[in-house]
Amino acid sequence: MASCPAAAPLAVSIGDPAGIGPEIVAAAWAARERENLPAFFAIGDRRAIAAVWDGPVTTLAEPTEAAAAFATGLPLVQVDDPGDISPGDPNLAGARCALDSLEIAVGLARNGFAGGIVTGPVSKAQLYAIGFNYPGQTEFVAERCGIAASNAVMMLAGPSLRTIPITVHSPLADVPRLLSTDLIICKARITARALARDFGIANPRIVIAGLNPHAGESGTLGREDMDIIRPAVEALRAEGLDVRGPLAADTMFHAEARQGYDVALCMYHDQALIPLKTLHFDDGVNVTLGLPIVRTSPDHGTAFGIAGKGLASPRAMIEAIRMAGACAARRIAAQAAA
Repeated sequence: MASCPAAAPLAVSIGDPAGIGPEIVAAAWAARERENLPAFFAIGDRRAIAAVWDGPVTTLAEPTEAAAAFATGLPLVQVDDPGDISPGDPNLAGARCALDSLEIAVGLARNGFAGGIVTGPVSKAQLYAIGFNYPGQTEFVAERCGIAASNAVMMLAGPSLRTIPITVHSPLADVPRLLSTDLIICKARITARALARDFGIANPRIVIAGLNPHAGESGTLGREDMDIIRPAVEALRAEGLDVRGPLAADTMFHAEARQGYDVALCMYHDQALIPLKTLHFDDGVNVTLGLPIVRTSPDHGTAFGIAGKGLASPRAMIEAIRMAGACAARRIAAQAAA
């Protein structure tokens, strides 16, 4: 059997340079040996890293130099000079730096110079102020990859739980109108394929939460569970997928219940994120399924209030890098075996 080629180093965009992104990326590099992390390189502003870390940084002339440089210094692709940036003090220059870093990371991964991307936390308010018109980084990355936003699935993953919100950044009042049987079927199919390809789960066990309390109580507490969710479950089971639901969401996330499935599809943002963040606030990872490239991100924000104070935990960034490396390696192995 032919040996499996190694994936290219991961590209890690540092996010908003005034947030905690620079310090948690640097801390991940410092922990690379202890955590057995795959090779990666940062994309962003060297001064933003120097402001919060005094470790070695190697500015790359080309991304192809990253693997060789990784052992001795944090490899860095420097973006255009973003101007004065101070930890905890976001500005429009920093937002442009964050967007440029993200754009470069996606381009490098699309062209094979990076094995995947890990995106640092950004400030949507700052990005919107410079004309960014996407709900978040996920939708931006999907468009740059030629994928419709509706076909990019956001999964939140921790050591004991994976969740997916069917509707994401939508007002709760709009959720019943936005839900459809076809939408649930589409998201579940993408999820099943991605768990098999990127996570090595050949026949993923999927549970689908109900929308209403007690999954609607046979229609007495709302008909969406019977009229929208149940037909999706039946259609997916007819396709041979291991799917159960709609289930009462209040009994889906205790320890024993979590042993019975690989991923939980939830109807709205908080239904998916509250249990994930309760269990894995410091090590949760945001993974985008359905893309031609691997993309992960720590499941937290910029934390401007603690930026530069030595208080930020790098755990979620470490886990995002680890997960991206594992997913990239599985894709490489599958290609070699094909």
